[in-house]
Amino acid sequence: MIRSKVALISSVVILSICMCLFFPFPSNVMLEANTIFMSFPIRNQDGYILLGIIGSILFIIAMILLVIGMKKYHVRTIVIVIIVYSLLPNFLITMYQETLASGITAISYDSNGECDFEDAGEDLLNGECNLILHNRSNEAVSFELEFLDSFMEDDVRMGALMNLAGPYRITIESNHKKSIHLKKLLDLSEVPNHINGGTSSNVHIKIIDGDKTRTL
Repeated sequence: MIRSKVALISSVVILSICMCLFFPFPSNVMLEANTIFMSFPIRNQDGYILLGIIGSILFIIAMILLVIGMKKYHVRTIVIVIIVYSLLPNFLITMYQETLASGITAISYDSNGECDFEDAGEDLLNGECNLILHNRSNEAVSFELEFLDSFMEDDVRMGALMNLAGPYRITIESNHKKSIHLKKLLDLSEVPNHINGGTSSNVHIKIIDGDKTRTL
C-alpha cells in the first residue's frame, strides 16, 4: 500500500508547515481575505497575498507527494487528508482552550452573529446585534467587545456602527456559552454617507482585555 515512505513523510511535514502558516488562533487570520484556497488567503482588499500563494503551492505539492507515496486508494486518501486538515485546527484550538487557555484566549465565537439596522429618523438608526460567545475556561472572563466592518463591504460601514453606542463590557462565567443581545439607538450625525438600514451577517468582532486583543 505504501510506495515511498520518504514521499509520505515529506507530505506530512509540508502539510504541517502549511497549517502553521495561517493557523486561525489567537486571531482569525482569514477575515480580511476575499479569495481563499483551503486555509490560505489568496487575495484581500490590498491585492494578492504572497505567503498565501506560497502556502497553496506547498499544499498542492504535499498532495502530489501523498499520491506518489501511496500504491493505491489515492482519491480516498486525499479526501480523508483534506477533511482532517480542515477540521484539525478547530479541534486543536478547542483542546487548548479547554485545558491551558485563560482570559480572552479561552473565548470562542462561531462567527454566526448578525446585526440589523433600521431607520429611526434623520441621522438616527436602530441597531440590534445578536451573537453567541463561549468561555471554555474554568474562570469567569471579562472584556470589552467591539464590532468590525466586513472586509467584503467595500468601505460601507455597517457592523462597526454599533461602536457608536459602545464600549460594551461583557462578562462570561466559567464554562459558559452566553447569548449576547445588544439593541441601541445610534446617532449618525457625524458619520458621512451612512446607511439607512440593512443586515450584516457573520459579523466580525474584536475582544479586548487591557493590552491583549483578539479578532474573531
